[in-house]
Amino acid sequence: MLVEDDKDLANRISRSLLLSGFVVEHAYTGDDGYELGLLGNLSAAILDLGLPGKPGLEVLQSWRSKGIIMPVLVLTARSSWAEKVEGLNKGADDYMVKPFHTPELVARLRALIRRSMGKKDAVLVHQGLSIDTITSEARLGSEILDLTAFEFRMLKYFMHRIGHVVSQTELIEHLYPINETRGSNTIEVYIGRLRKKIGSDKIKTIRGLGYKFG
Repeated sequence: MLVEDDKDLANRISRSLLLSGFVVEHAYTGDDGYELGLLGNLSAAILDLGLPGKPGLEVLQSWRSKGIIMPVLVLTARSSWAEKVEGLNKGADDYMVKPFHTPELVARLRALIRRSMGKKDAVLVHQGLSIDTITSEARLGSEILDLTAFEFRMLKYFMHRIGHVVSQTELIEHLYPINETRGSNTIEVYIGRLRKKIGSDKIKTIRGLGYKFG
């Protein structure tokens, strides 16, 4: 999850995360980020401190008081030692000061997830398919699948939603960078490509609603 109100920065971070194989949930305000964090289905959060509505540190403290233990990487324009310590004391797992390089952000995020989940728990398995969410490697049986970054993100999204109907709109919202428009026909093309690589029977079309995996 990315909680950042600067749209340009959010788009840049989101794009880097997507290209690195992550599925991104995004919130622009502290209040929306807080509510999204309560859902409990997130691997990690990137949290800006200077947010409209509920301040970032208050969001973080509220998550921790509710027992939300996902790793949180804090972003801030503030660089004082005291503010950094305050953030860590309220439950942050890592801290980056703006401006920063997005490759370092992605690397730190991977490290946080790896430490919190463990290698074994980072592998999703279903019907002979397995994907490693840390290394972005997918296998069908013992065969390594040659997937594009978008195909991997799509497969990962489906494997987190086994048995659920996923609409084309939902796929577009979660798999493309913020403010980047794509049509439903593009999704259909990628669905077709993915079916050829993992088996056409694994993704079913639910007419008028979307797709169901598994």
